[in-house]
Amino acid sequence: MKNMTISLCLKQPYRLPALLLAGLLIFTAQTTTATDYSVGERLPSSPAKNAGKATPPATPSTTSATTYKEITWDDLMPKNWDPMAPLKGLKLDNLRDGDPRAIEALEKIREAWSNAPIEPALNGARIRLPGFVIPLDKVGNKVSEFLFVPYFGACIHTPPPPSNQIIHVTVSKPITGMRTMDTMWVSGVMHAGKIDTEMGQAGYQLKAEVVAPYK
Repeated sequence: MKNMTISLCLKQPYRLPALLLAGLLIFTAQTTTATDYSVGERLPSSPAKNAGKATPPATPSTTSATTYKEITWDDLMPKNWDPMAPLKGLKLDNLRDGDPRAIEALEKIREAWSNAPIEPALNGARIRLPGFVIPLDKVGNKVSEFLFVPYFGACIHTPPPPSNQIIHVTVSKPITGMRTMDTMWVSGVMHAGKIDTEMGQAGYQLKAEVVAPYK
């Protein structure tokens, strides 16, 4: 499964000091973080399939929940795309920190992940997805712009995942009390388009119509 592929790809390269230092600097800039999950942990998608662990979002009276298609983070990656491709033939376990081959491999994977392809079928789709939030423009206790990522710690405890695993979300009305790594259901219209932020490069943009806690 791609979830496992991404997870394995994330765990191994991050041993190098440069990336660990970058992750530490990012982490120390965040002062409020949810702590109910382990680094790399993902959320079950459908509450109906997961013994009620998730609560569907409350929707405005003008918007029916049935207008959104519930998707998974795997759906954001084209089926023929391999995030491990830059590491083919390279045995990372045999490389030590500072090995030129490891540094070269990390440069290749950073470039590949920054240019990760999006799934064209999702452009313009009305979707619903659970994930973790990273506020970008917090003013007081209100947030109107955030990154949405698939697992706990992405961009905070670890370097950013591929750009096709990061969604840049905006809301028309600021959300009060949102914390870094809070779990949410986000519903709205997805659009293709990269956005660079200090926390990572997003391959998708979404204008949220519903943002609700994942309980």
